[in-house]
Amino acid sequence: MVSRVKTIAFQGVEAIPVDVQVMIAPGKMGIQIVGLADKAVAESRERVQAALHASGLSMPPKKVTVNLAPADLPKEGSHYDLPIALGLMAALGAIPSDALSGFVVLGELSLDGMIASVAGVLPAAMGANAQGMGLICPADCGAEAAWASGEMPILAPRSLIQLANHFRGTQVMARPEPAIRAAPEDLADLSEIKGQTIAKRALELAAAGGHNLLMVGPPGSGKSMLAARLPGIMPALSARELLEVSMIASIAGELAGGKLSDRRPFRAPHHSASMAAMVGGGLRARPGEVSLAHRGVLFLDEFPEFTPAVLDSLRQPLENGESVIARANHRVTYPARFQLVAAMNPCRCGMAGEPGHSCARGPRCVTDYQARISGPLMDRIDLRVDVPAVTAFDMIRPAPAETSGTVKARVERARAIQAERYEGLGLEGAVLNATCPASVIETAAAPDDAGARLLKDAAEQMKFSARAYHRILKVARTLADLDGDDTVRRIHLAEAISYRIAGERLRSAA
Repeated sequence: MVSRVKTIAFQGVEAIPVDVQVMIAPGKMGIQIVGLADKAVAESRERVQAALHASGLSMPPKKVTVNLAPADLPKEGSHYDLPIALGLMAALGAIPSDALSGFVVLGELSLDGMIASVAGVLPAAMGANAQGMGLICPADCGAEAAWASGEMPILAPRSLIQLANHFRGTQVMARPEPAIRAAPEDLADLSEIKGQTIAKRALELAAAGGHNLLMVGPPGSGKSMLAARLPGIMPALSARELLEVSMIASIAGELAGGKLSDRRPFRAPHHSASMAAMVGGGLRARPGEVSLAHRGVLFLDEFPEFTPAVLDSLRQPLENGESVIARANHRVTYPARFQLVAAMNPCRCGMAGEPGHSCARGPRCVTDYQARISGPLMDRIDLRVDVPAVTAFDMIRPAPAETSGTVKARVERARAIQAERYEGLGLEGAVLNATCPASVIETAAAPDDAGARLLKDAAEQMKFSARAYHRILKVARTLADLDGDDTVRRIHLAEAISYRIAGERLRSAA
């Protein structure tokens, strides 16, 4: 007799159905696992035997064969422990043979029979719900699974004994409730930044339209402080975005206690990060920083200190909104619609362009340092602002500054205007000005006559690429949305162009 249990394998955030088939037959005592299993799955036979023994069940003195079908699909991870154990218990008659027919099962077993948490429970629950099935998962992941549907049956046991008692009717488990992580109370506020009026304006513009931002300034001018306050002025995640972000975090095993958060991700990897850490990869093709920052912010401090190969690997995700990891036997795609915010010093010594300072190597110090960032990557950055050193006057007698709440209200109004506009144009999903297709932005951001003449003259004199032309239109459209103006005017385009050429002004100052 063959007992069957449904589980899943992960390809990116997609849950692929896997059939765990367990057969007990005459032969040498032991468990044999087949079906292209990796080392973690192969070791599950030891964990399963120990967990069954701790739960009061002994292995039969026969040969146990476990087949993970389809056999040509790679199986990775420790979440196959629980379905293998339940399939073996069903074959032994410890639980009713038909009890598992309506469930997808995943979980890792401890040697004492307890069920440990695993990564990927939320996408597994979404996949089970799409198949019209329930889910059995570890107790620590139950709150996470409950977000998939309010009606699908979910069992979240702490041990094999508890699950067996439930199926025998001697113990009833309550359905877990979805949980959300409370927002931290000590969020950094924009009013704490002294001076830097232009940088604050650029930060608000970046939050309103989803634009990429580069801040250039000497050490201690407040670039990292400004970036850290960007999530505080961005709107909370919508329900759809919340699930998208949480599915990636679940695959990466970063959902603490199964609780979801509606705060936008803010990722700040060190400049020594490898390409696999940045865009995803490794032995099991895990999501990288660009995917973990999906619908949020990827902050790269000391921008030129990242290796050129790592920086250039960001070009495709910035353009397409996804990270594609190709392997010899499979291809994985993770969503990566993130907002790039970078900070850098103007040169290696950090003080180029500052009054009273000069680089020992002269203009070459600036040129060599900034040349570490390729032109195609720089072309994808919409806003480039100088962040000069804060003056003593700003420190001693700071002018009254707006709070993050005030700026966030303007950002939310601008984003509501964008959502209404692009929904009316038939675009689906959370479309912002920065992610609007070029064919649509030419209509949505059509400038008035004076603005069109300014844009034409600027494009001819500064030799803008086609990408730069469209990105200037997108920034101008966001400026108009912040002003509540239906028309993109000359003043909006002039400001958008000024953000585009800030890097050129820096080089000439040095």
